Amino acid sequence: MMQNLIVVPARLANHTTIFMTSINIGVADYGMSVWEGGCFDLEARLHELREAGFCGVEKLAANDAPDLVQRAAICRRAGMHFSTCHAPNPELLVQWAAALGKEYVWMTPTAGNRQTPLEMYFRRCQLFSRACRRWNLTASLHNHLGARIESQQEVEDFLEACPDAGLILDTGHLSVAGGDPVEVIRRYHRRLSVLHVKDVFLTGEKDASGREGFRFCELGAGNNGFSHGPVLEELVRVGWSGWVYVEHDRHLREPMLDLKVSLGLIRSVLGR
Repeated sequence: MMQNLIVVPARLANHTTIFMTSINIGVADYGMSVWEGGCFDLEARLHELREAGFCGVEKLAANDAPDLVQRAAICRRAGMHFSTCHAPNPELLVQWAAALGKEYVWMTPTAGNRQTPLEMYFRRCQLFSRACRRWNLTASLHNHLGARIESQQEVEDFLEACPDAGLILDTGHLSVAGGDPVEVIRRYHRRLSVLHVKDVFLTGEKDASGREGFRFCELGAGNNGFSHGPVLEELVRVGWSGWVYVEHDRHLREPMLDLKVSLGLIRSVLGR
């Protein structure tokens, strides 16, 4: 076990008796790269996140196998964890994740936009899931606005159609799509690979489709009526152990300021 692994005791702040579980808190650092214009020094980023109290990043991206090994070594030296990989193509993704002993990869069939017929999308996901199973991996869906699987009903239909697949549940995207992350966790926590958390700030504008304009933000700064307290409490109530990744797609200030706010809220809810 890594020295800076954050283990959350199975007791909520109100001292309710619940199942034993452990939750590890990391960062899905896409938003950091958007703010900075890329990742220019992986080791420096990892040390900065570790000093802030996080213990990993979700995906380790690489250009080729030697680059992947070098970056994995950098993570190891920094005392940080990563859950999966990002590769130039799906076949390499599966092989790299298996070689590094990971448990899941992102579901990556082509043509996953809103115009893709569900039957076609499910078929491709089923084939990719089978390929992953041959390598002892779980192909996991990330629900996302504008992607083929966006709403809660679509998430549920996907999980039924692809029984070997896992779920990378994104609370922010599901909330904007009108879903209930607490209900999804309650019903499908055994399918949950990792959790992405972020809040939603409504801007008061409308986008081209007529949907309320919004941006994703740090936990506690949202204004759409959605709160992460019940989400985190539900994770503990169902006895789920795993990784919660804070992901802020867009920052309006230095990312570490927002990330520390989110980490503080998570710890306060979980009584740590």
